[in-house]
Amino acid sequence: MPIVIPGKLPAFETLREENIFVMKDWRAYSQDIRPLEVCIVNLMPTKEETETQLIRMLANTPLQVNLHLVHMDSHDATNTKQEHLDNFYKTFDEIKHRKFDGMIITGAPVETLPYEEVDYWDELVDIMNYSRGNVFSTMHLCWGAQAALYHHYGVERTMLEKKLFGVFLHDVKDMRTRLMRGFDEQFYAPHSRYTQIKREEFNKVPDIKILAESDEAGVHISSLRNRRQIFVQGHGEYDKYTLKKEYDRDVAKGLETKVPINYFIDDDPEKGVSMKWRSHSQLLFSNWLNYCVYQETPFDINEITSF
Repeated sequence: MPIVIPGKLPAFETLREENIFVMKDWRAYSQDIRPLEVCIVNLMPTKEETETQLIRMLANTPLQVNLHLVHMDSHDATNTKQEHLDNFYKTFDEIKHRKFDGMIITGAPVETLPYEEVDYWDELVDIMNYSRGNVFSTMHLCWGAQAALYHHYGVERTMLEKKLFGVFLHDVKDMRTRLMRGFDEQFYAPHSRYTQIKREEFNKVPDIKILAESDEAGVHISSLRNRRQIFVQGHGEYDKYTLKKEYDRDVAKGLETKVPINYFIDDDPEKGVSMKWRSHSQLLFSNWLNYCVYQETPFDINEITSF
């Protein structure tokens, strides 16, 4: 089954050329099936790039997914054309009357700011509170994970001495948990951040279970034991050249930036990128959709309740 998106969304042609199974919305309406309703709260400035990356991950499933895109009404998205937002995105006010099987809250490049100083923090708090009673399972990515852990559980983050930048090896801590089903005992994932939440902070919340961790990058994947909330400190959704674009951008600005660790072949930008995280990243998202959402969410979506 495909993921259902508007036929005019720029990501549609990009993904179809990659042989990713996407379906135009008008075709899906004729099928007699209960699709999953999934919402992406896109906090990234490059919204088109981020939505394409996430749709690529979500499309790797036998389930049919209706996708809904949400942007912050309280923030001026200067890096995305208003026409794109008007055509393909909704605000929280426009979707808060309904329920969703799944939600993804993305990262955002605001991690050096105190949470309360982020201009859309109050709106995001409303969304996070809403998700507890109106979304069956919510996946939080990178800064989105840190923000959710802080808001819901008072978990604090720590500034790193230097930017965590590269592709790091992680150990699966529980091979039996549904979210990690099919994973190798070790796998790679990209990181690009200046902050982290340490293991001892996670240990303060008994209901949270650490699922994957790295000696270099710290806790990567964790979840509530009932899997209604997933927290991912990292960017498995990144495509092959995302870190390269970030590195090239910083170099062009004259910033003192180091080559991302274990990303380029032999750590040499001239030799190209070594892609080593795609399969496990796709598995993470497909496991979430199947085991944490589809297998658990009520058939009648209106029966989703708080936890």
